[in-house]
Amino acid sequence: MRGPETVEGMELFEIKAEISPAVTNGVDDLLLELGVGGWSILEDAIAKRAWVVGIFEGENVAKARWALLEPLLTNLEVAVIGKVEERPLGDQDWKDSYKIHFHAWRFGRLHWVPVWERSTFVLPAGDAVLWLDPGLAFGTGNHETTRLCVERLVEIAEQQKPVGRVIDAGCGSGILALSAALLGFRDVVGFDLDAEAVRVSKENAALNKLTAHAEFFTGDLISGLAGCQADVLLANIQADVLMRFAGELVAAVRPGGHLVLSGILAAELGAVRAVFAKAAMGWTIDSRVMGEWSDLALKRPLI
Repeated sequence: MRGPETVEGMELFEIKAEISPAVTNGVDDLLLELGVGGWSILEDAIAKRAWVVGIFEGENVAKARWALLEPLLTNLEVAVIGKVEERPLGDQDWKDSYKIHFHAWRFGRLHWVPVWERSTFVLPAGDAVLWLDPGLAFGTGNHETTRLCVERLVEIAEQQKPVGRVIDAGCGSGILALSAALLGFRDVVGFDLDAEAVRVSKENAALNKLTAHAEFFTGDLISGLAGCQADVLLANIQADVLMRFAGELVAAVRPGGHLVLSGILAAELGAVRAVFAKAAMGWTIDSRVMGEWSDLALKRPLI
């Protein structure tokens, strides 16, 4: 991550443009070739989102740098998603600017807390905490898709006790699998098609001293679920992938087990629900909406 070229006392200004995670390597190469400080790539491995972020010495400089970079992104066929965000950072240290986006969250007795609050956070008796160090990869749970998943996980742990196998399919940075381990599940595995995500998941397990309680490996929805039966199967993956692999996901849930799906836009919920209602006939189905996103929770009958 290249730092901004700042002058002491001058107001910092941020430019932030969302791009597809699939093009981050190409954009990173471009920034290195330019050799211009101030730009970096910010990725949320859980939400599968990415941004080009620039922090510069004042609004005029920031907008001038963006005017130079934007056509180069176009030449790379990199599309900006939505509106480019612009905002002053005031006197805040640029290294800490990302922290304003990340906040502690609580789900039942489970807390997700940034590591920089470690010295001041007071954990209630009987509760559990997952320390988050987002940097450029970990993610914070702020995204609705992740929160929908973990709320279901907490409910399951409270209703039937944390027993049985939990599988986090498409684990990203491992935040859901590690949450399951903190809730008391002792047979927890996570996998992701991206080897880098698996590496980050293992680092985050070590950060929280959970290496012995959660296993991570590289795999897709076919190899990762082959021969597996989960009591709780979590899949925070985009809707088209969920629908394409509905058969594999349903087959990997034990009788009496739960299938929790997220990464579904609210506008896509009806289509996803129809596919899984057909693939999991006789299962109970429930859904929730949070902002623009939704989940789908299914429970397989014991018989």
